[in-house]
Amino acid sequence: MDTITTLKGSLMEGFHPKGWDLEKIQECCRHDADEATERQPFWNDGFQPVPCDTVATFNVKMGHEMARQIAQARHEGRELAMILPVGPTGMYAWVVYFLREWNIPCDHLHCFNMDEWSDAQGNTLPEEQPGSFKRTMQRVFYEPLGALTVPQAQRNFATRDNLPLYPEKIAALKKRGVRLVTVYGIGRDFHIAFCEPHFAQEFDSDESWKKAPYWLGAKLHPLSIEQNAISSFRGSFTDVPCFANTIGPGLFLQSDYAIGGLDRALERGVSLHTPALWVTLRYGPTRWVPSSYMPTMPGRLFYVRALAEAMPRA
Repeated sequence: MDTITTLKGSLMEGFHPKGWDLEKIQECCRHDADEATERQPFWNDGFQPVPCDTVATFNVKMGHEMARQIAQARHEGRELAMILPVGPTGMYAWVVYFLREWNIPCDHLHCFNMDEWSDAQGNTLPEEQPGSFKRTMQRVFYEPLGALTVPQAQRNFATRDNLPLYPEKIAALKKRGVRLVTVYGIGRDFHIAFCEPHFAQEFDSDESWKKAPYWLGAKLHPLSIEQNAISSFRGSFTDVPCFANTIGPGLFLQSDYAIGGLDRALERGVSLHTPALWVTLRYGPTRWVPSSYMPTMPGRLFYVRALAEAMPRA
């Protein structure tokens, strides 16, 4: 007896995105922890999952990977464009630490925040309000870098006016040979940024979905809202906006390299993100599971090992 066998007639009927194969999702999660790194046919040759024993180790490794990309571009005399998340955030302290230790100025860096809370019209959460992604980014990344920080004009936030300019700005950077690196977390509903799985119903094929550059005032899935209530709002679901501005696959699938992270291993073996890890690694590319496309690009996906161990056995 489980959700699948008791779904009909329940309040959960119609809750999940219609393109989800629940039996396939369940099967993806029925593997032993050491199988998480087994290569799948759809993975890019340059894609690598990286298990981390603790959240602390995860933060260091992911932060080092981000700092390494920034430093390498600096040493080679190249500009670098990065699409950045707010969550996870623990790695930013280590990005700052390594860049300051190595004395790497970041005036070669162009940053694009991937999303921001909004209303239905795309008006974003005021920066002074707790929960603002812009406020968090200033606090955990730009301000601690001090004199080494990214110039104000090269920091982009997903506002109603600026997000529609992302495609043009990124295209201009790539035209002059700038490498694009996307840093991402994965949502409980398998979103990348706030590119939600139910957006798939707006498109008649994966190919057309792949071209979508962004959404303003996008409707969030309840799973995203509940996840963020727990992770960012101390469980207060009434404080979480129901809409967000977000980049789409038309931008993040342009990445030359991607750095992912999954760290939500909670206490007593409870996990928000075990399905997100396994489905990303095993489901196979489909617009109904946005994160399933990330292994098709070169990069590294860091995850806390407990996430691969937390699923109950059948």
